[in-house]
Amino acid sequence: MSDELWVFGYGSLMWRPGFAFAERVAATLPGRRRAFCIYSVHHRGTYERPGLVLGLAPGGAVRGAAYRIAPKDWAGVYAYLLEREQPTETYVEARRAVRLADGRRVEALVFLSDVHHPQWAGALSLERQAELIAGATGLSGRNVDYLRDLVEHLEQEGVHDRSMQALLALVEAWEASA
Repeated sequence: MSDELWVFGYGSLMWRPGFAFAERVAATLPGRRRAFCIYSVHHRGTYERPGLVLGLAPGGAVRGAAYRIAPKDWAGVYAYLLEREQPTETYVEARRAVRLADGRRVEALVFLSDVHHPQWAGALSLERQAELIAGATGLSGRNVDYLRDLVEHLEQEGVHDRSMQALLALVEAWEASA
């Protein structure tokens, strides 16, 4: 492992990091999986009508992107990430080993789902996820747009996540019938 400063993204950080970085590399985080497992009452829903956002749930492995941050930029990037990722403190900040696509192994800052937080949704059925996502809107826009962006950008990255594709199909069917 190196002393470099890295950040791992598995959702919108992949296509909209919003911070300066020196290098971006496809990466895999073992022991966690991408899941709509957090009730969103801020970015993609409200307290009255929660939506769902991604989290890193226990189990599996997740493909994403790792960003190397220049030391001079670290303080600003870190402050930005805390503001972006922790509006309701639903994630646990951690450092985990990730495997970069070029074979390197680095330690990266990741935000893991807090399974003890009141917004932890856990393992919901695809049908229940679709019901929550369809029609939910928060400060960052419609929940379905977040899911659609995710599926499209994962495809662009060469990640074919069948569960996310199936969820999008269910949400679109749900919204079409509403």
